[in-house]
Amino acid sequence: MDEPVLLTGAGGHVGRTVLNGLREKYDWRLLFHSQPARDPEFPYWIGEVENHEDVRPAMKNVGAVIHLAGDPRPQAPWESVLSNNIDGTHTMYEIAVEEGVDKFIFASSNHAVGAAETDERTPDMYREHDDFRLTGEEFPRPGNKYGISKATGEIIGRYFYDKHDISVCNIRIGNLNEDHPPIDYERGQAMWLSPRDCAHIHECALEADYGFEIVYGISDNDRKYYSLERAKEVLGYGPKDNSAEWDGDDRLAGDAGAVNVD
Repeated sequence: MDEPVLLTGAGGHVGRTVLNGLREKYDWRLLFHSQPARDPEFPYWIGEVENHEDVRPAMKNVGAVIHLAGDPRPQAPWESVLSNNIDGTHTMYEIAVEEGVDKFIFASSNHAVGAAETDERTPDMYREHDDFRLTGEEFPRPGNKYGISKATGEIIGRYFYDKHDISVCNIRIGNLNEDHPPIDYERGQAMWLSPRDCAHIHECALEADYGFEIVYGISDNDRKYYSLERAKEVLGYGPKDNSAEWDGDDRLAGDAGAVNVD
């Protein structure tokens, strides 16, 4: 990817992780919801993703978009996810098509299929011996209104791919936890995404050739119920980390700075 890349939600946890991991690899353009504490080293804009006039100047002359902005709260109310996540994603796609953007990478979520974790399947599906896998081909099954907004974002992307031939990669992000897997949280260990694997899967999505894809964004954990096969096959994703490789002492030592995003 030689052209500039627009990163929305640049001040959020995933945005900071992607930017820190890929800072030197791309010519970044950043869109923030509010003024950052320090001016970034890259061109940036402040605005609302649902506002066409806020988005348009940030989208000029970019070749790809990584769209992370939105209300990330699993229990966010409908009014917020409708405006920030659904309307915002639709606006981002509209402007991307108008500006001739080639590739759109959308931060979907495990919550788009959260209701697949039924009482009959859990907790076994969080354990290494269980072979249940979600592949990305299953019908969305959101477990909350935030999940509805992420599943809707995937469908919006499908429309714009079919109608306008923009390449779309939806990454259903798991549990991005700083430095180590969550402690005493089986579900979080099964869907753990390390910071370097988070940056790597977004780099793969920027570089690979594809049409429309839904993939899972987790590390290569021994215990998992999300399949990584599509991400590996289509994107060339090669995760380096595995929640099973962290022993108790290592995990406890790193717990102070942990932030769960699941």
